[in-house]
Amino acid sequence: MTVASDAPILFFDSGVGGLSILAPARAALPTAPIVYAADSAGFPYGTKSEAEIAARVPALLGRLVERYRPRLAVIACNTASTIALQHVRAALDIPVVGTVPAIKPAALLSKNRVFGVLGTDATVRQPYVDRLAAEHGADCIVLRHGSAALVQLAEAKLRGEALDPHVARDALAGLLNQPGGDRMDMVVLACTHFPLVEPELAAAAPHPIGYVHGGDGIARRIQYLTQGQPWPDAPSPGIAVFTRLDEKVEALRPALARYGLDRIDAL
Repeated sequence: MTVASDAPILFFDSGVGGLSILAPARAALPTAPIVYAADSAGFPYGTKSEAEIAARVPALLGRLVERYRPRLAVIACNTASTIALQHVRAALDIPVVGTVPAIKPAALLSKNRVFGVLGTDATVRQPYVDRLAAEHGADCIVLRHGSAALVQLAEAKLRGEALDPHVARDALAGLLNQPGGDRMDMVVLACTHFPLVEPELAAAAPHPIGYVHGGDGIARRIQYLTQGQPWPDAPSPGIAVFTRLDEKVEALRPALARYGLDRIDAL
């Protein structure tokens, strides 16, 4: 299949969390045209049912692919990936990259053999997480906690709002207060929003904890799937697409520009 040099990479998330996936991809492919789509009308995904997400995500991505004709789509959202990735791949005729919790690297890095999986409620209860933990962390204590408040904290941070330090502290406490939590030395940031507030999590931790997420691995996967394809000679302004435009989206404009997203569209 011939790919035009101006065909973009499409990133999709419920909100701005996928920017933590976009950043390493952009560093790896600096002239790649970018469309970043946020389902602001459906945000947040972590408190929705599996059936809602499985129906909503493929439909939205179908509309986005029809409009922007990307060469590849990245579901830059752990919740959407663990629930809807197979549905999306069945619906689209382009490569689709999902975001899965970085349990394998956490298991490799944990010296105490205790690590946490911090995500949304919807992600941490998925059988997919059970399988990853059994496959890669069978000799570890794997703690899990879902925090909807931490997702909101990341969105607020990118809007430039004052942040409540208790949110990060409470999210970590949800892991640390479980049996074995005092020995936890690694945390999987199993929501793409959470790397955006890693400094806040680190400041709230009672002892040094390492954090891992999937951004660099996804960047390598994008490079692999697009090898040999043409790219523009110079970067172009990126497009941010929202399913609902409101004052919260307008407040994100400076942060979006820092990620190279200078134009805002409505879907």
